[in-house]
Amino acid sequence: MTASNISVTIPHIAFAFQRSEMGAETGTNQSVERAAAVLSTFLDGPSMRVSDVADQTGLGQSTTSRLLSTLESMSFVERDRVSSLYRLGPALITLGGAALNQHPVHRAARQPAQNLVAALGLAANVATRHDDALFYLCSFEGPRAPKTYALTGRHNPLHATGLGKCLLVGLSPTDRRTLMPTLIPYTAHTVVTHEELDGTIDHVLTHGYATETEELALGRACVAAPIYDQSGSVVAAISVSGPLSAINLTEHEVELARHVIEAADQISIGLGFDVSRSGRTAAVGGHYV
Repeated sequence: MTASNISVTIPHIAFAFQRSEMGAETGTNQSVERAAAVLSTFLDGPSMRVSDVADQTGLGQSTTSRLLSTLESMSFVERDRVSSLYRLGPALITLGGAALNQHPVHRAARQPAQNLVAALGLAANVATRHDDALFYLCSFEGPRAPKTYALTGRHNPLHATGLGKCLLVGLSPTDRRTLMPTLIPYTAHTVVTHEELDGTIDHVLTHGYATETEELALGRACVAAPIYDQSGSVVAAISVSGPLSAINLTEHEVELARHVIEAADQISIGLGFDVSRSGRTAAVGGHYV
């Protein structure tokens, strides 16, 4: 999965300022929306000039400069004293870390995901669904699947990933079509029809796991399994992923699926799910029965 396939998540704030004129009607706060819009510009570039931020947000340069100065005083951004370029600041790392530590799925999944990395040497990823995309809660590199970027906090499409297919188990076929009317092709291998996607969801329900081979990025593959909460609903998914040379699904799919399902069950138990009460093949509509 390449960085070009991924959009980072601060949902919709890149365009929040466009709604600011409606603030009085909608109850939103113009200053907050503008600050969020400024912060969102750094998602596509590590360092920005004031003029760059102003151009991307559509705000005036003086307004942008004042917002950046205020955000700098709060450590939400920081400015290089030599180049005068701005970048995201340490306060956001603190908030992001707190958000992760407070998330029940992240707390339950962190150690099992790390155990997968130790056992297999592949990358391990945990994600939840945010609307029509998956959201990475944690991602750990393995020696056989190194990355040059962090996945945590980023989005990827549901239909083109093993994680996403597992997360879609919780939706009916009708709901899936409403959520994603069009399935965008990312490679020649991407699932692009709902009938084909229905078949992959049936595989998850029957076998307890999903696979993905070069559907999002060439040369990459993964095996994923759904995670259930106390009510038996799909709330997250976990995967192992890596280059084709390391993951080799032709020979190792069953072994990898066993590891991933065991990790998913461990996390589900941590969330209060009673795995013993039903076989995995009895899952219907994203719920155990």
